[in-house]
Amino acid sequence: MVKIDNDHIETFTVTIDELDNKGSGRGHALRDHGGHKPRKLNLAVPQTLRGETVTVEVPNPTRKRANVLPKEIVTANPDRVTPPCPHFSLCGGCVWQHWSYEAQLKEKTDFVKRELEKNDFDTALVKDAIGMENNPFEYRNKMEFTFGKNGELGMHELGNFRKIIDINTCLIANNEMVDAMLVVSKWARKHELPGYDKENHTGLLRHLMVRRSQETEEMMLAVFATEKPEGELKSLIDELIEDLTAGFDNMKSIMWMVNTDIADRTQSEDTHLLHGRDYIHDVMYGYKYRTWFDTFFQTNPTQAEKLVELALEMADAKEHERMIDLFCGVGTFSLPFARKVKELAGIEIVESSIESAKRNAVDNGIDNTYFLAKDARRGMDEILETWGTPDLLMLDPPRSGAGGKVMRRIARLGTDRVVYVSCNPETFAKDITWMREFGYELKTVQPVDLFPHTVHVEVVSLLVKTK
Repeated sequence: MVKIDNDHIETFTVTIDELDNKGSGRGHALRDHGGHKPRKLNLAVPQTLRGETVTVEVPNPTRKRANVLPKEIVTANPDRVTPPCPHFSLCGGCVWQHWSYEAQLKEKTDFVKRELEKNDFDTALVKDAIGMENNPFEYRNKMEFTFGKNGELGMHELGNFRKIIDINTCLIANNEMVDAMLVVSKWARKHELPGYDKENHTGLLRHLMVRRSQETEEMMLAVFATEKPEGELKSLIDELIEDLTAGFDNMKSIMWMVNTDIADRTQSEDTHLLHGRDYIHDVMYGYKYRTWFDTFFQTNPTQAEKLVELALEMADAKEHERMIDLFCGVGTFSLPFARKVKELAGIEIVESSIESAKRNAVDNGIDNTYFLAKDARRGMDEILETWGTPDLLMLDPPRSGAGGKVMRRIARLGTDRVVYVSCNPETFAKDITWMREFGYELKTVQPVDLFPHTVHVEVVSLLVKTK
């Protein structure tokens, strides 16, 4: 919720013209300016849709920009629906629960087209976004909750990062994960354990992370706090362990993470294993993976399997070919592709991910992989010296994209086919522009919705060397 600190509030009626990159509606109002020419006030209005007319209350509207919630929907978009989550009006976790799922998918398709059009690509290459077939809720296999300084445990408030919304449900998470969160919340309140104050950097409890495999149903829970689990605190933690293990037979990992850093993220300076092992087993596309608390693993495995299927289909990998999997992580794409090709080299700069990829390959009986803990360009240079030119390359970079230097290096390799999987259509469209001057042609782009009710969309694409 947008915090109003000023008694000077003015009401405006606004038409929402567009949506911004955060999923909020954008419009403007004209404000009288002491008899002078009216001043244009640009407004970001979360929880509104394109074409709607809404009234808003703007505190201190002397600035040119403001971020406010709608007071009333005067004219509604025909695709508006009632948000099913009771926390939607306050919580910053989802942005589009007020929009029909079909309309969300169309918007995501159009977004990919707009980004490609900006970079002079043919938008006819973009297929309709693939959504979740059944229930576009309860899809996440990992959640991170935050403790508030007054005992709350939940999500950040919309538009106010320093305030935490106390929640009792989360419709995009598995129900069992939410139940585990509520056990921790009840325990913390019972013993009046102080949450972390982000302004004063005081308090004990900071974050709670819960993982749950959809396939194996194994669960992991990690509490991030500012003190070690010792003394009187240790006896309280023993009670929490008993509550969790009694309530969840599938709780295979409980950890206490010490984090005294000012940075507000789930990191650990000192990890204490309280119960079970420090990882859980997950399965995706028929392959087994071990996931630790900091392992990057697709949070919607149902839709992630579609990414793998599409990548395999577009690549048309053959058993005599050699392949590079760039930004390979723990081997999410590497393992399925390794079954199709002669040899596969996975390149990833994060050493812990490479160690996990090696272990996952062994666990799945795969022996034709070669994983390198190097940055993208140096890794490709090493493979070029060892193999010569690979036949096939795929990449799945972070949201920031691969960048021009990496894309030019990929293009100079001269592989026949490049499969690009992206979680950010904007950086994807910019990246692939570098391939054109090296004779690569974009053949197809398939958006996939991994995060219903958010602005995010993934794409799988194929580029082929034609010159």
